[in-house]
Amino acid sequence: MLRDQARRFLRQKSSRGVVRDVLNDPLKSYSATLWRDVAEQGWLGVAIPEEFGGLGLGHLELAVLAEEAGRALAPIPFSSTVYFFADAIIENGSPDLRRSLLPALASGDLIGAFAISEGSGPLSSSSIGVTFDGKSISGTKIPVIDGDIATHAIVLAREGGALSLAIVDLDQPSVKRETLSTLDPTRGHARIVFNKAAASRLGAAGEGWDLAQATLDRAAILVAFEQIGGAQACLDMAIDYAKSRHAFSRQIGSFQAIKHKLADMYVAVEIGRSNAHYGAWALATRSEQLPLAAAAARLAACDAYHLAVKENIQVHGGAGFTWEIDCHLFYRRAKLLAVQAGGPGVWKEKLVRRLECMNSG
Repeated sequence: MLRDQARRFLRQKSSRGVVRDVLNDPLKSYSATLWRDVAEQGWLGVAIPEEFGGLGLGHLELAVLAEEAGRALAPIPFSSTVYFFADAIIENGSPDLRRSLLPALASGDLIGAFAISEGSGPLSSSSIGVTFDGKSISGTKIPVIDGDIATHAIVLAREGGALSLAIVDLDQPSVKRETLSTLDPTRGHARIVFNKAAASRLGAAGEGWDLAQATLDRAAILVAFEQIGGAQACLDMAIDYAKSRHAFSRQIGSFQAIKHKLADMYVAVEIGRSNAHYGAWALATRSEQLPLAAAAARLAACDAYHLAVKENIQVHGGAGFTWEIDCHLFYRRAKLLAVQAGGPGVWKEKLVRRLECMNSG
């Protein structure tokens, strides 16, 4: 029922026309109207406890919404705010911090960002140069997804000889932001420079790396559902076009070459969906298999979406790469989601390490 309701809602409120409005406007990186509508539906507070203004449901319901958001290419900071920022507050925030931030998150008044990267290359504990002294933070984070519109950010910073997480209100003079151009302008990115910006610690001092990795594991599963939603939409587009387009007096879907492409897309999507469901189970039950399930879901979803967007363009033939056809909208989003929370190479390494630990244990 939740999936059907979400799909109907997004079909009406997040049409391809809404996505293109954001894409075509250089001053926009999200739909503020859609963001308000989603907040009114209560989606931002699905996993937030009722005592803090949320619905008090859980990650399974959130996974359903994530898949539908991916299917609709919803141009809103849903993942940054809900999968990353809100999750980190729920899991690691003090009671006072939860009371001060979670209601604003649930209502949509607060837009969150998760600022951990400091440039190209894999994230590592040694690559973090931003510093935190317990009260203020200095340094540069780039790129920060939705950092151009976020009101608050959780920042991974060096505190003494270890790493900590800090929460920063981005609306202060000591924070400077520069909007970055990316392949998918419907999801904004920014360079954020902190110059002794006021900040407060999230979690215990020196535990930032472990807390960030745990947040990435949980968020990766929800991002995988977004990817599966987009991949399924590409498969549906390709099937519809193969049925309606004719060549040599036949539906192009009747040709074996097209059948093979559609079959490969279907197999990849179903493998990705199975791994995402495994991840959702691990997330909902807080299983010790969660780190392994997160890596498997992340990799399978990346593979599925990558194949689906490429083959969707090919099935559409000469029209597939044109601006008027919607294939490129999904291609852009697939490329973005493939690097959010770390690229496939990072997660392959994680998967191998986690399998080794399981076998040695």
